[in-house]
Amino acid sequence: MAEEKIYKVSIGEKEIVIDENVLRVLRRYVHTEMSLEELAEKLGLDSWEEAYEFVKKIPAWILWTSPTLWKTMKRMEPVGKM
Repeated sequence: MAEEKIYKVSIGEKEIVIDENVLRVLRRYVHTEMSLEELAEKLGLDSWEEAYEFVKKIPAWILWTSPTLWKTMKRMEPVGKM
């Protein structure tokens, strides 16, 4: 079985690990009218500015990935690995 990969995004001195729970919050942000203030609160960030920086650093494909698929992808072996 493959080793699980950990994806992190640095915002100032904080690091946010992208996991299923964070992904659920991000997908709710993308699909609803959630404000940056609310996003910051749910992710434990200090301000909407930090939430904005976080969203800018996230690759777009991650925002559209379902939490179930994310969990599976983290455990998969890379195709080109020898």
